[in-house]
Amino acid sequence: MTRTAIVLFTRDLRVHDHPALAAACSAFARVVPLFVLDPALTGRSPNRTRFLHQSLAALRDALRDRGGDLVIRHGDPVAETIRLAGEVGAEGVALSADVSRHARTRERRLRAECERHRLHLRLFPGLTIVDPGAVRPAGGDHYRVFTPYFRAWQGALWREELAPPDRIRLPERLRPGSSPDGPPVGELPAPPPGESPHAAPGGEAAARRRLAQWLPTVDRYGDIHDDLAGDATSRLSPYLRFGCLSPLELANRAGERAGDPGGARFGPFVRQLCWRDFYHQVAAVFPEIATKAYRRGATEDWRRDPEALDAWTRGRTGMPIVDAGMRQLRAEGWMHNRARLITAGYLTKVLGLDWREGVAVFARWLLDGDVANNAGNWQWVAGTGNDSRPHRGFNPTRQAARFDPDGTYVRRWVKGGAPG
Repeated sequence: MTRTAIVLFTRDLRVHDHPALAAACSAFARVVPLFVLDPALTGRSPNRTRFLHQSLAALRDALRDRGGDLVIRHGDPVAETIRLAGEVGAEGVALSADVSRHARTRERRLRAECERHRLHLRLFPGLTIVDPGAVRPAGGDHYRVFTPYFRAWQGALWREELAPPDRIRLPERLRPGSSPDGPPVGELPAPPPGESPHAAPGGEAAARRRLAQWLPTVDRYGDIHDDLAGDATSRLSPYLRFGCLSPLELANRAGERAGDPGGARFGPFVRQLCWRDFYHQVAAVFPEIATKAYRRGATEDWRRDPEALDAWTRGRTGMPIVDAGMRQLRAEGWMHNRARLITAGYLTKVLGLDWREGVAVFARWLLDGDVANNAGNWQWVAGTGNDSRPHRGFNPTRQAARFDPDGTYVRRWVKGGAPG
């Protein structure tokens, strides 16, 4: 009997270094790649919806190049996975583990349904470099402060990077065409329009092109990444958010490029990747990270001012460096990290508005609007999160003088960028 497994893709839209896909292709004769368009997640961000559709098209092409295909269904991911398993006679389901509240609820429901239908469910790593929970402080379930986490993270054993499968074989009776309420997989519709006219394209191929373009500058990252006008950051965060690029592969390539895997492996850029892992291990034990203050006893005396919030959102506060960042966000679906700190600090520490409102605005526009990192960073700035200095401020005038001294970044976006 030919053994068959389903690989349920979520936000791991790649074939390189994909542990769930690699394991399924190694252990099963037939593998069915599946993505379910979940109505519970649609409509939240036109920018990310467009990026997602582009990434699915790229994943489909990569799977077809290896003899496979991508089955796309619409509806509840658990119900659709179980239904497809029945159609193809699958024995098991492979899934990349995730930490958000939605992902963990989906996992619990899927596990229960797999047990009921006598299917084996196995979860795999791949969304972070070091698994959430793999390193823990003595007597605790997670690290609350970044620096001790980084020290422990540096000593963690990284898994082996995996090559993409050479060949993917579908069940003979599978017809990866139309589902009852969706388009044929071979006829994916054009990506829906996003709200940001200059947003980066989605997909693994685009991610790997961007990686090749940016990687030669990684050894100078520590000196240039805060230069707002220089725009020398990697811009790879959207591809990490959708899993178009493996964070482990990115860390490995960055360390190799630095020329000293034993030392510079943990240089400034890889340290930023560790921040991403840090917030994932926080969210794994504190799934309310986007809605509740993380720090016990945090002061939450926010005021309500819809007009001020709207002016901040549209880049019309009258503070040039803040308006530049917000206009970049609306134009590109992305914002320089230093500008994120400045704009978030202005909303919370200057305007006194609730960090949750900032989370919502960023979640709508950002291509990389990841729950753990978006909310974690907002709480860090607002003084309700993991910062050991909760009263830290980001004076916008001083920040502009330091990181955009000749005003190039401001002129680029305030004079040249549409305010919306």
